[in-house]
Amino acid sequence: MDLRNLSWHYIAVCLLAVLGSVGPAADALNNGLALTPTMGWLHWERFMCNIDCDREPDNCISERLFMQMADVMVKEGWKEAGYEYVCIDDCWPSRQRDAQGRLQADPRRFPRGIKKLADYVHSKGLKLGIYADVGKSTCAGYPGSLGYYETDAQTFADWGVDLLKFDGCFMDWNLLGEGYMNMSKALTKTGRSILFSCEWPLYEWPFQKPNYTAIRETCNHWRNSADVYDSWSSVKSIFEWAASHQDIIVPSAGPGGWNDPDMQESQMALWAIMAAPLFMSNDLRDICPRSKKLLQNRHIIAINQDPLGKQGYLTVDSFEVWERPLMRNRLAIAVLNKQEIGGPRGFAIRAAPGWKLCDPLCEVTQILPKYKELGFHTPKSPMVVSANPSGTVLLTITPLSSDLTGLYKLHRQDIFVKNKHIVL
Repeated sequence: MDLRNLSWHYIAVCLLAVLGSVGPAADALNNGLALTPTMGWLHWERFMCNIDCDREPDNCISERLFMQMADVMVKEGWKEAGYEYVCIDDCWPSRQRDAQGRLQADPRRFPRGIKKLADYVHSKGLKLGIYADVGKSTCAGYPGSLGYYETDAQTFADWGVDLLKFDGCFMDWNLLGEGYMNMSKALTKTGRSILFSCEWPLYEWPFQKPNYTAIRETCNHWRNSADVYDSWSSVKSIFEWAASHQDIIVPSAGPGGWNDPDMQESQMALWAIMAAPLFMSNDLRDICPRSKKLLQNRHIIAINQDPLGKQGYLTVDSFEVWERPLMRNRLAIAVLNKQEIGGPRGFAIRAAPGWKLCDPLCEVTQILPKYKELGFHTPKSPMVVSANPSGTVLLTITPLSSDLTGLYKLHRQDIFVKNKHIVL
């Protein structure tokens, strides 16, 4: 599927006992941004560092590409679905700073400069993101921000940039925290609201466990694991990393600051459960209808954007069940079939820890692979969901209100409540 990099957050939680042990998230960066996971489009995974505009004018990193994506995001319903950021990644600048030490866009590929591009994106009701690096150069070898934090922050503010993705290449890992904190302060000093996307923990994990309290106070979201590739093995490795580190990363996530696993139905479902930023990295000008329908699925996006802002936990490992609490005491459950061969496998949903919310009665809705209202269920309901190999079933569970619970207690046999069958 042409979903490529759906930059979303990590995993869902459940069980009051689990939630109680996690405690509240650390104080978030107080810039009023990313109160729900960020949504947008980013060029890297699909277009990478293609700067050959002579041979590939439609696919090179240029103002034309980003203007076209902004147009498509408005015309094809992406903006309406909640995707609001058009983000430039690496390879946009000139190889040298200008005479005043400021970053400058490559003049051939961005002849009118970033300010004009930001104005165009803003005219569409969207926001512009840009890329820089905490070290002496970017990962692709363009000028980094080391020694220029305040200069670059002010330059981005003057251009009207709304998001900064700040990478961590070519930097002493012992200085990563200082660098990210200095850029965060520099962005705040400009007076412009610029969402700060960090790579801090990604580059520190090989040496030590990062300080997530400091990271959350510094950044709006942060990468923990390596780039996602257009393969199931890449996506799966990110799930596995998140699950093995969930006791560390889940408590740090919440409104204002999010874990970002970087960019198929299983990926979409689990990024939503993880409360991850949703950044597509595909060619929106040529996307198959199935992928578009999935990426714009309002039910999945609603789970991702749930204002309670709780990231979830892996709760059942034999099949792989992820659970995330939602507003109004609801729960999202993702059931992943870890087998990569054979036919569909069935999972008795009452084995999920969060199914206790169905005592005495709950309403179940299937979001993926196809939207279905599954009616009302009790704790002993024999409901089995079926998932294809590497496939995921995404559900929401809503405990019944007191009036419907009372009706259930009066009629314990085969009855209908609001035209929906109760499974006893």
